[in-house]
Amino acid sequence: MPGRGSKLASVRVAAVILAGGQGRRMGGADKGLIDYRGRPLVEWALAALAPQVGEILISANRNLDLYAAYGHRVLPDTMPDFPGPLAGVLAALDAVTADWLLVAPCDTPHLPADLAARLLDAALRESVPLAVAADGERVHYGCFLVRTDQRDSLAAFLARGERAVRHWQAGLPSTRVQFDAACFANFNQPQDLRAD
Repeated sequence: MPGRGSKLASVRVAAVILAGGQGRRMGGADKGLIDYRGRPLVEWALAALAPQVGEILISANRNLDLYAAYGHRVLPDTMPDFPGPLAGVLAALDAVTADWLLVAPCDTPHLPADLAARLLDAALRESVPLAVAADGERVHYGCFLVRTDQRDSLAAFLARGERAVRHWQAGLPSTRVQFDAACFANFNQPQDLRAD
């Protein structure tokens, strides 16, 4: 698409991989460190996102040394009691100096190679601060690109006791970008890994 490369070159994009959950449906396992096809799930996300952004952070609340060994900043939640993925997003927004933050869960190993570019292109084209991935069947609320000036909006949302990603997103002007559904296959339970 004409002009997209120049836009990406002039806009700073960072990414955060969300690996800070309790993994309840995985028997309490740290999902980012669960093995899939010979390597931990977080490695798949890192490999997919590294060529797309200028900086990657990992949101984690356990096994911080293991995550830090990948050479990226590791951010524990700044809020207590595992308040959900948006706490990891807030910590990342507090930590980065980029213009945009790409957010992806650690349990989605087949992320598209053009995820950042297509989300950013749509957000810039429509002049909105949020672009969310989708496919023909559903919206993938946990995989999105948000302009970092939305930090205060998120902090206020969490301070009200709100937690749902889609409810926060509903309060922002946004666009959705269609991808192949296979790119967002994720693993929430042990049988999901066996079925793949």
